[in-house]
Amino acid sequence: MRSAWLLAVSAMVAGAAHAAPMTFEAALKLADQSAPTLQARAADVRAARSSAIAAGRLPDPKLAFGIEGFPVSGPVAGHPERDDFSDARVGVMQDVPNGAKRRSARERAAADIGAAEANETAQGREVRLNTALAWIDLFYAERRLAALSDIDKALAPLRDATPSQVASGAMRPAQTLEPEQLTAALGDRRADLVAAVGKARSELVRWTGDADAEVAGIPPDYPIDAAALHAGLDQLPALAVYDAMGRQADADVDAAKADKHSDWSWELAYQHRDPRFGDMVMVQATVSLPLFAGARQDPVIAARTETAGRVRIEREAARRELLATLDASLADHAMHHDRLHRALETLVPLAKRRADLETAAYGAGTASLSDVLQAFLALAEARIDAIDREADVTRDGARIVLTFGAQAQ
Repeated sequence: MRSAWLLAVSAMVAGAAHAAPMTFEAALKLADQSAPTLQARAADVRAARSSAIAAGRLPDPKLAFGIEGFPVSGPVAGHPERDDFSDARVGVMQDVPNGAKRRSARERAAADIGAAEANETAQGREVRLNTALAWIDLFYAERRLAALSDIDKALAPLRDATPSQVASGAMRPAQTLEPEQLTAALGDRRADLVAAVGKARSELVRWTGDADAEVAGIPPDYPIDAAALHAGLDQLPALAVYDAMGRQADADVDAAKADKHSDWSWELAYQHRDPRFGDMVMVQATVSLPLFAGARQDPVIAARTETAGRVRIEREAARRELLATLDASLADHAMHHDRLHRALETLVPLAKRRADLETAAYGAGTASLSDVLQAFLALAEARIDAIDREADVTRDGARIVLTFGAQAQ
């Protein structure tokens, strides 16, 4: 019983530790360790390295045995021991592909390892980016919800004052519906924000594997160096994948060219005959003759060469797409910075001032409760909009650096 109790307590402690809120960096680290897609890419790398061990080696030898010259007709039919030409043979055969073919097999294996590693690196960057965006989305979704709750609390005294306003004749009975309508509107807004929190948390759970994912700390503030990002474009993992594919295609071209060289094989056999004639040893070699390259090897070489060219063209297309995306992302980032500055310096202060003025006017009897409620609703929307704009700036920074930063970790 004591052991079971200790195990239960240990599991609760471990679960509580695992469910602790994650900082941004902790979330990225957890995703690096637990993302199934990264584990799958790591398995690809191990498989490629294991396959490379056998690449370029000679094929397995063959054991050959049988009876030669077995008489099936004539006076000694069915009696090989009485026939001068019958013998029992056992031997070993070995195929020897040409050196160029074995070398191209090793080059292809090395290219396969490089491709698997490039895909693992590219997948790692994608996992980190998606984890970063999920963490940022959850952080700002919770901030939006908190901002709405603050506004709701500020409105509570005004809603509570409605019955006394009606009793004093300062408000018509129909106006008592306005606080309820505003409450319903805020409820709808809250439902949207709660759903956004749930969606963001589900994404963070997806990438970190933490079923109770929560965020802690502050969001990242990535510096953006446009010149450095442009200079490092060719070193991005997305293009490294195409470089690895190009090396695979080049290895395939070399393998096709190697087929124009002769392969050979050898065989060593021991032949047991009638004691009257004695036993013999047989040694022979076989050489392939690629005499019709125009109809066999050359078309394959041409096809492999076209494939290698296609990979390089696709790489250039991918590079241009990345460059266009980078420039567009930098433009969006500048625009979002401008919008955030405007919200913080102008829109939110104006909405706050309006709410304060309407509240003062309401106290002086020159404004209605409806005016105050609408001003507070506008303030709520202004604050939430400012959070949206800040989230856009933060997402831009993470997306740009984790996608285009040559040294992004």
